[in-house]
Amino acid sequence: MSTVRTRIAPSPTGEYHIGHLRTCLYNYALAKKNHGQFILRIEDTDQKRFVPGAQERILKDIKDYGMTWDEGPDIGGPYGPYVQTQRLDVYQKYIRQLLDKGLAYYCFCSEDRLNEMRQIQKTAHQIPKYDRHCLNLSKGEIETKIKNGESYVIRLRVPDNQIITFTDAIRGQITINSQDIDDQVLIKSDGIPTYHFAVVVDDHLMKISHIFRGEEWITSTPKQIILYEAFGWEVPIFIHLTVLMDPSGHGKMSKRKGSVSARSFLDEGYLPEALLNFLMLLGWNPGTDRELFTLEEFIQEFSLEHLHKKSPIFDRKKLDYFNGLYIRQKSNEELFPYFRKFLPAASDEQIKILIPVLKERLIKFSDLPGQVKFLFEDIDYDKELLLKKGTSPELATEMLTKTKELLSDFTNLVSRIQNLVSTNAWNTGEFFMVFRVAICGSAFTPPVVECLPALGKEGTLHKIDIALQKLK
Repeated sequence: MSTVRTRIAPSPTGEYHIGHLRTCLYNYALAKKNHGQFILRIEDTDQKRFVPGAQERILKDIKDYGMTWDEGPDIGGPYGPYVQTQRLDVYQKYIRQLLDKGLAYYCFCSEDRLNEMRQIQKTAHQIPKYDRHCLNLSKGEIETKIKNGESYVIRLRVPDNQIITFTDAIRGQITINSQDIDDQVLIKSDGIPTYHFAVVVDDHLMKISHIFRGEEWITSTPKQIILYEAFGWEVPIFIHLTVLMDPSGHGKMSKRKGSVSARSFLDEGYLPEALLNFLMLLGWNPGTDRELFTLEEFIQEFSLEHLHKKSPIFDRKKLDYFNGLYIRQKSNEELFPYFRKFLPAASDEQIKILIPVLKERLIKFSDLPGQVKFLFEDIDYDKELLLKKGTSPELATEMLTKTKELLSDFTNLVSRIQNLVSTNAWNTGEFFMVFRVAICGSAFTPPVVECLPALGKEGTLHKIDIALQKLK
């Protein structure tokens, strides 16, 4: 295959996983670097788990992370349709070829019989495999059963005792004996193909040259190699990526331990370019210490040779570092829509005041509402918090009363408050603890004086009055 053609093939059975986004990123980079095509195909053969609207959300997720495709269900292309349930006639054509060659066969076994068979095999500590009860049915028997309306599936006739070998771009040559492979179902009883059959037919007809997927699919790859060989088709290059490990280092990322969908990270206030940069390095490195890459720079640097064999840890602290770095690289104008999204109650003028004050220490945008909650409501707190640094109620009252008098004029606030502290020989840490708690209702706040213009004179004086009341 002279042209590099990669694909992602999400299933509309739920939200798009962050691990799938990394796979998407690597597919995208390889295709673009080699001036090839990046294809999006929807694999919806699992109709029992189909979630309405999931397809549209998945496509939006990928676009919101800055990637687009050259062929897909929304834009078409020369090898469509790009939704599997719209290709059922295609699969019928190719299953007929296998049946005619004796490489596939009808199976009429009931679910009860299959369950009983598996239980016997389990008790005998055998590999669970279909026992080929229906393999040698005559043509007449098959026709009679079908005519009588008996339910059936179509299974692959796996070759006996054959060594199946394929080369993984990360791990090298992998070999498995066909004796360990089940006669898998290719067409289900409802006429819809299984994943293993449809993916091979589609990847061949769509001329896919490289297949990225998780390492959990390694044991299934020989099943697909058998199908490629049965049709006499060229086998694409397989790249089985490591799984993303939970931050604890124990087990892969799981919904039980926090958000794992690609959309959830955007909802939490991570920049798409920061998350992509973080994902680039989870399973790949450039061979140097460099860490920061735009998407275009990553495309130029990406190579299969630098993909890792060891599963990386999804280190959220490192992600936070990247996100903060990317936030600080953006202009105030670029940050405005993000502040607007996460601070819907703020006015445009307030946002313009807050951006330069908060951007230098902001980790993710979802932190904003908590940081500036005091702008929009009165935060209740105990009097003792005002006196956290051992300040007496009398001194705290003096500090706030004199500050209130100074705030009749809102110009040059920083220097004038510093002069007030100096003139009265107050301890700077003590003063700002009292003032911070009075304004924000918390001991841990953004730069409080710089935030006062966003709160306004009236709001500021109101907060001080509340604190003075507590000190009485």
